[in-house]
Amino acid sequence: MNRFKTSKFKNTTPKIAKKDGWISNVRAGSFTSQGNHIKSSTRLVAFNTDQAGGGMLGLTSVEPGSDGKWTVTVIPCHADLITDLDFSPFDDNLLATCSADETVKLWRVCEPEQEQPGGAEVTLCPGEGRLELVAFHPTSSGLLAVGSTKTAQLWDTSRQQSPLAALEPHGDQLQSLSWKQDGSLLASSCKDKKLRVFDPRAQLTPVQSAQGLQSNKDSRILWVKDSDHILTTGFDQMRGREVRLWDSRKLGSSLGSANLGTSNG
Repeated sequence: MNRFKTSKFKNTTPKIAKKDGWISNVRAGSFTSQGNHIKSSTRLVAFNTDQAGGGMLGLTSVEPGSDGKWTVTVIPCHADLITDLDFSPFDDNLLATCSADETVKLWRVCEPEQEQPGGAEVTLCPGEGRLELVAFHPTSSGLLAVGSTKTAQLWDTSRQQSPLAALEPHGDQLQSLSWKQDGSLLASSCKDKKLRVFDPRAQLTPVQSAQGLQSNKDSRILWVKDSDHILTTGFDQMRGREVRLWDSRKLGSSLGSANLGTSNG
């Protein structure tokens, strides 16, 4: 008997843009990390490249130039793989990167046609080994959540010597972090299959925690806009990709789920 379910999305095909809408000269990398490999502000797009062991960042604009083409430039950022990146919600040109070289850096990037900065504006050294995740706070300028193997720290980029707080360590590899839109709560997913919700202003331990994921394979967590609900992506016990909806105030069971097909990995 076939153990795997047939996905209703199996015959879905993407709509590919015409070639005049493609951005060429992109040397994107295929490295493994827990973070994002591409991020965009309203004006700029930053992405991993395969150059310098993944330590160089690609940069282009959201809109093409006056000639209808996109300029792509690269910026040497880290001595090792860039594992995650995030644009500031307050400044389209302020970009945070973290790396396997154990540092977080803030960059004042320019339009791709212009000369890029020769160095980072700020460098943070959390001292937790390889870093995997970085996320700007949505309502407090200069506040960052930084994730290492098992620990999430909060940093004020104007105070570079030590973190504001170190949250209770996770039981295994931290896989994803997400701020609630009002900045009051921070949610995480982890290889130990647990979902956690922190209120860093009140305590360093989770205010909600539950064994919510069915598999320890890669997972992501995201707050639903203007609500107390959380979305997670991951895998079920049959290796099927799934999306689940949760109430952050009660993580005991999900509100609903959708199966997106079977993984070949």
